[in-house]
Amino acid sequence: MRKSLVCWLLLLPAITPAQSPSAGPLPGRPLSDEAALAAAVYVRAASPALWSAPGRLSPQASELLGLLGTADRYGLRPEDFGAARLNAAAAALRADSAPQDWASFDHALTDSALRLVSELHYGRIDPRAAGFELPEARADLDLVATVIALASSPRVTDAVAAVEPRYYHYQLLKAALQRYRDLAATADLTPLPTPPRGLHAGDAYAGAPELRRLLLAEGDLTLAAAAPTATSEILDPALVAALARYQDRHGLSADGNLGTATFAALRTPLAARVRQIELTLERWRWLPPLTSPPIIVNIPQFRLFAFATLEDRVASIVQMPVIVGQAYPRKETPIFLGELQYLIFRPYWDVPRSITLREMLPKIEANAGYLEHNHLELVAGDTEDSSALAPTPERIAALAAGALRLRQRPGEDNALGLVKFIFPNAHDVYLHSTPAKGLFAAARRAFSHGCIRVSDPVALASFVLRATPGDWTAARVAEAMQQGEPNHRVALRQSIPVMILYGTVMATEAGPVEFFDDIYGQDQKLERLLELPPVAT
Repeated sequence: MRKSLVCWLLLLPAITPAQSPSAGPLPGRPLSDEAALAAAVYVRAASPALWSAPGRLSPQASELLGLLGTADRYGLRPEDFGAARLNAAAAALRADSAPQDWASFDHALTDSALRLVSELHYGRIDPRAAGFELPEARADLDLVATVIALASSPRVTDAVAAVEPRYYHYQLLKAALQRYRDLAATADLTPLPTPPRGLHAGDAYAGAPELRRLLLAEGDLTLAAAAPTATSEILDPALVAALARYQDRHGLSADGNLGTATFAALRTPLAARVRQIELTLERWRWLPPLTSPPIIVNIPQFRLFAFATLEDRVASIVQMPVIVGQAYPRKETPIFLGELQYLIFRPYWDVPRSITLREMLPKIEANAGYLEHNHLELVAGDTEDSSALAPTPERIAALAAGALRLRQRPGEDNALGLVKFIFPNAHDVYLHSTPAKGLFAAARRAFSHGCIRVSDPVALASFVLRATPGDWTAARVAEAMQQGEPNHRVALRQSIPVMILYGTVMATEAGPVEFFDDIYGQDQKLERLLELPPVAT
């Protein structure tokens, strides 16, 4: 059968770009092996045509053409699949059109189907190019078999949906995309006039009516609350409360005041919010299928999610605020996958060499009591049971030269707090508690040197240890943290996947869509990699 197909293709008249209504390569980002995959489709299907019978298109072809033309509903670009060109070619085909025209169209539609399936399942680029450290490229979907099945599916839309990420919050975000596209196209959501200064409840603001319309459209203000003062230029209680809801959704201090940061968020074009959603949908597609419940940290959201099941539903997720790395080179929290293997209660803090040199050594040299006051000690060797050395001038010089290292003793003021969660990685990044609990009150929590500080270490420890022998209740965890032996390691019965991710939008189950600042510039980087045009303002 394969031989007969090859012979059939050889008998086709040569097709030139001028002859073919769908000639030329697809724009956008081709698959690395696109031509080989397309050829394999016809060989494996053992048929010279996938989307047409003699003289007519199949119903599947018509449905797929419709999907390609509305690929923006997935956060993709119809032009990358040659949607307009394919539809024009389909309209030009007739029952008596030349065989090469039918064959050319069939192959062009297969090329587009392959790319659509691949981009929906894997994303448009290799995530490693964007700094997402995956161990290897995924290959969990047979693209050839999927496209062959697509061509005979009773409902192509459902078959395409089956290759998308199975995460519930991905589906919520995809639904939010269309809503924000509609908002971006709404003419009366005009830019707000600049306030003369920071405004508070009861202040006058000439843009208050426009602000009400925007907050009403985005769902932060109800029609019933807006109607009585629709044209008022006063920041009335209903408007202030809606503004606080808006601030909460955008990672701002929810004080209801119209300050600089809030006004900057309000003036962000809704088309830019659409772009944020598109970029975050791309990142969802990079994630491998879950095989066991993970812990996920979303860096721009400053939040941790510990899953009890494989379903990403809030009812079975423990959530808590976190602190992530500062937005400076070498201090950003990296984006990668790991496996949580063990906890250490009452840990030592081995001060990184960079922090020792840049931040602590000048203070040690200037103040003889700095080490003892901060429960720091000099040690030799790399083992955790190394003995502390007296801080003589000669040993401080050895510390500066790298012959000794600096560590902080366990205790309430230890920089790691009273427990750390270890998922071995090349970055030496881990989750840990912290004595600086006041920092969690900030809306923007990028304060660390790269590690992730958790706000409720007792809840997280008891959650991850729930299947580990030792009856690790919250009380037992608190006891180990406060009164247990120093540097006590507890291995998990089964490791837990840890995903350190980066997404600047979250569609919630309750309905509101949350937006976060691109603190590390990752959205801008991804835009460049995808070669996307600037957002129109």
